[in-house]
Amino acid sequence: MSKYAIGVDFGTESGRALLVDVADGREIATYVHPYADGVIDDTLPSSGNKLPPDFALQNPLDYLEVFKRSIPAVLQESGVDPADVIGVGIDFTACTMMPTLADGTPLCTLDRWKDNPHAWVKLWKHHAAQPEADKINATAGAMGESWLSRYGGKISSEWFFSKALQILDEAPEIYAATARLLEGADWVVWQLTGEERRNACTAGYKAIWSKREGYPGPLFFKALDPRFESVVDDKMSRDIYPIGDKAGELTAQAAEWTGLLPGTAVAIANVDAHVSVPAATVTEVGRMVIIMGTSNCHMVLGEEEKRVPGMCGVVEDGIIPGLFGFEAGQSCVGDHFAWFVENCVPAAYEREAAERGLNLHQLLEEKAAALRVGESGLLALDWWNGNRSTLVDVDLTGLLLGATLATKPEEIYRALIEATAYGTRVIIQAFEESGVSVNEIVATGGLPDRNKLLMQIYADVTGREIKVADTSQAGGLGSAMFGAVAAGRDRGGYDTIFEAAKKMARLKDVVYSPMPGDQAAYDKLYAEYVILYGYFGRGENDVMKRLKAIRAEVRG
Repeated sequence: MSKYAIGVDFGTESGRALLVDVADGREIATYVHPYADGVIDDTLPSSGNKLPPDFALQNPLDYLEVFKRSIPAVLQESGVDPADVIGVGIDFTACTMMPTLADGTPLCTLDRWKDNPHAWVKLWKHHAAQPEADKINATAGAMGESWLSRYGGKISSEWFFSKALQILDEAPEIYAATARLLEGADWVVWQLTGEERRNACTAGYKAIWSKREGYPGPLFFKALDPRFESVVDDKMSRDIYPIGDKAGELTAQAAEWTGLLPGTAVAIANVDAHVSVPAATVTEVGRMVIIMGTSNCHMVLGEEEKRVPGMCGVVEDGIIPGLFGFEAGQSCVGDHFAWFVENCVPAAYEREAAERGLNLHQLLEEKAAALRVGESGLLALDWWNGNRSTLVDVDLTGLLLGATLATKPEEIYRALIEATAYGTRVIIQAFEESGVSVNEIVATGGLPDRNKLLMQIYADVTGREIKVADTSQAGGLGSAMFGAVAAGRDRGGYDTIFEAAKKMARLKDVVYSPMPGDQAAYDKLYAEYVILYGYFGRGENDVMKRLKAIRAEVRG
């Protein structure tokens, strides 16, 4: 009799459940539940109060609704007997962190705190903690903290301690009321199992923890703020659980929410990008997985720890047990293209797309594909949402250079695609110069299936062959794979993620190979991109930051 696992993928705007056949990874049913409050970046739902700039919050109750809506939906659609579902895995955007009471009650659900924005979940793209990130980086540098180079020399405003320190700085009453500061990933697993189990992936990549050294010492945290000295022991935990382990089993309440049986195995939580690596067939060194969607995440495995400038981090066992997992990323990719389509395309293009039964992305891709490399005379910087790697600076902004009165929308659209490809090449170059090989790329996520032009441009710009994972739901599939591992062979699953990947993951019969003529042309444009990258990104001209400061001053 067939056995199944469910992966629950918590994204930026919605959560998805994916029901998978454990034997071969066949995707049986899926259901997406949009968060009712979505991304809270304008006003608080509880009060309507205006949020400060660069806040990005969420409502944790939306996460529970994903369990209550999506898992029953896939069971109903598939007709699968809940008794045949052996495991559940979870992945989550990160760092997405929240303050709770000792029993896990989110502070934002309490009347006393619901109107304070710092009581809510801070989403991964909450960038308002940049002053705290700057303080962490300066203090770590001054104290000679060796862990700083493990994260490319800079801690991001998106990460755990930046956000925690912001709560202490701006809302000390919230910090004092908080018993647990934890990742959304670990909180939802807690709600399913009744057990707080913090995962090694988010701890390693987002909270400066390592398997060999643990967290930074209390003297470092005290140097940031005396009130912050015991943040780990007071509000977190030193008990960190490796990915691939079982977190626990579904409680009776969670079984009632989901329609699954009490006692169903639940895996230790994971990060959406990292869990996608085995789902893309990658369990060995030298093959980079790029998860391409609203942003890009670049994941590659190595046999030893290397320090790579500007990377997001390297964590032992962080992606695959027994190997070092390296992460880098770009904060704005699909969001980049969506912004342009929503704000900068003339009505004539909308009419043409409607008449031809296309959406605007499809029309622009078609028109952009007819252009030769360099024909538009345009060059862009892909920093519309800051730069994650290799500059680690959320205060950088976008740039379009070379526009004239003759510039057409498809030319800009192509230039934006090319900019993200150049950004990926910078990341690959940083890895290789530091001794981390990138011989091949495997792409997954929402974009590879939707935009063939983008994939070919990436192959031409990077000079590497790109293969495509045979799933558009790598997060859900990877989580289901870890759910099968949590269940174990005795219950119809697998004992290791290596075994699961061999059976449940596969590639499409699609390969994008560099075209020599276009690759040479892109080499010239990339050289110009690198000049702009250094000029605007490394302090020679901080006009982007000055403009942001003026904007903040005007907006009050």
